[in-house]
Amino acid sequence: MSERPTTGGSGLDVRAAAARSLVPILTDKGSLAGLDEHSVIARDRALLKELCYGTCRRLPRLQALASRLLKQPFKKRDADIQALLLIGIYQLLYMRTPAHAAVGETAGAARLLDKEWATRVLNGCLRRLQREADALQAEVDRDESVALEHPQWLLGKLRSAWPEQWRAIAQANNEPGPMTLRVNQRHNDREAYLTRLTEQGLDGYLCLHAPDGIMLTHPCDVSALPGFEQGHVSVQDEAAQLCAALLGPALAPRPGAHVLDACCAPGGKTAHLLEQFDISLTALDSDNQRLARVDDTLARLGLAAELKHADATTRDWWSGTPFDAILLDAPCSGTGVIRRHPDIKALRRKEDIRQLAKLQRQLLDNLWPLLRPGGTLLYATCSVLPEENAAQIDAFLARTPDANATTPHDVAWGEQSGQGRQLFPAESSHDGFFYARLEKRTA
Repeated sequence: MSERPTTGGSGLDVRAAAARSLVPILTDKGSLAGLDEHSVIARDRALLKELCYGTCRRLPRLQALASRLLKQPFKKRDADIQALLLIGIYQLLYMRTPAHAAVGETAGAARLLDKEWATRVLNGCLRRLQREADALQAEVDRDESVALEHPQWLLGKLRSAWPEQWRAIAQANNEPGPMTLRVNQRHNDREAYLTRLTEQGLDGYLCLHAPDGIMLTHPCDVSALPGFEQGHVSVQDEAAQLCAALLGPALAPRPGAHVLDACCAPGGKTAHLLEQFDISLTALDSDNQRLARVDDTLARLGLAAELKHADATTRDWWSGTPFDAILLDAPCSGTGVIRRHPDIKALRRKEDIRQLAKLQRQLLDNLWPLLRPGGTLLYATCSVLPEENAAQIDAFLARTPDANATTPHDVAWGEQSGQGRQLFPAESSHDGFFYARLEKRTA
């Protein structure tokens, strides 16, 4: 549980700001990526983030409780008041916020939204929850999707795909992910950097599977990381760091290898490859704003790549020179990283999976001819759904005669899934991820 007590007028301000930030998510018009932490004073920014991310993380259960507390639903134009109610429920059940602040300041924030009428409604709902919390929670938790805080369609997919792991996946999704670092071996080995962290009063331990990874016991601001601005370290999940190890056999023996990182933003894997290997890398993304983040990341690390704003389902950007290796970190459902992007629970729809699988197929088919014979393509997603992963690769291999799967199956991480490796989100460990390594046969 989180302790974020607030006092004074800022308690109203931060709750009103959180409600405004949640409206686009509740109305399917935006995501937490648009959260403006600077909309509140500096001391309230952590609370704003906790309210928004925590509410999204527990959203199915909060919504079920809200429906029991309300005599009738709010009108669509009052999505901000609905957000305030969800925020209030979240504080009472999941935070150590004093009850008077959780109720009084949440209800009072309606005035800052120019909806004085809602203060009495919110106050009544939240005080009822205080009185009847156990009974109301027991009632809504009869629905398994509410108890496990996942949309029913997604819980069904997880259960069908992973009958032994689905419940653990859902439970891991409901807890914040750890903060994991990737040490830049050009400056330090990770054991030496771990010592630097300890000297700064930051506790951590070596990742089990990623050779450059350190997991922090408690998250911190990046400004507290020694050498961060100088490029000595980056923040990157352990599962994402495995990309470099999987491409190592193709890149290490070929100095100057011509590499494509398709769908490269936000640039973590791009940077890791450049830290590890002597390569000429083209980084491609269709989103210019996200591509700018890649540029910023490389600048901080003192690395260089050819950045291209282009669509990887086309080839009008390609020079015609085949690539020695291609990383396709494909757009996906994000079902392996829900704990980091909990708004996925509200924004993702069952029908999205079919469309994403179609896009992944287009990307694979478009990029494969750009790979030289003997070259390697690494397919990656942060999904745990087979339609995007094992089934996608099986179908590609069936229609692509010169493709051969070379994904290692003797590694200590993940489990075999078709011709790839599937990792599940795990507490105090890595996110959910899928990898499949493919080699183009020579004539």
